[in-house]
Amino acid sequence: MKAVIETGGKQYRVSEGDVIYVEKLDKEAGKTYTFDKVIMVDGKVGTPYVNGSSVEAKIEKHGKQKKIVIFKYLQKKSSHKKQGHRQPYTKLTITKINK
Repeated sequence: MKAVIETGGKQYRVSEGDVIYVEKLDKEAGKTYTFDKVIMVDGKVGTPYVNGSSVEAKIEKHGKQKKIVIFKYLQKKSSHKKQGHRQPYTKLTITKINK
């Protein structure tokens, strides 16, 4: 069974047992999180969401992604700015898809 969920402004296609990385969620590791914004489940498309459907996931851990470097440079002005950023994420394991 496959489903499409929405979280953090992004859409993810998931099935039971999948491991996904999403934008950081405000729950502790080891807890269960339920997604109620299900866009599609088994070919049934919602408008915009499928009523009565949900996807349950177990929160494995929280962390930060690899650092990316932002370098801004203005030519002929002898001006530059170097900045780094690490995006926080949550690792989830999909446990159940409810129709």
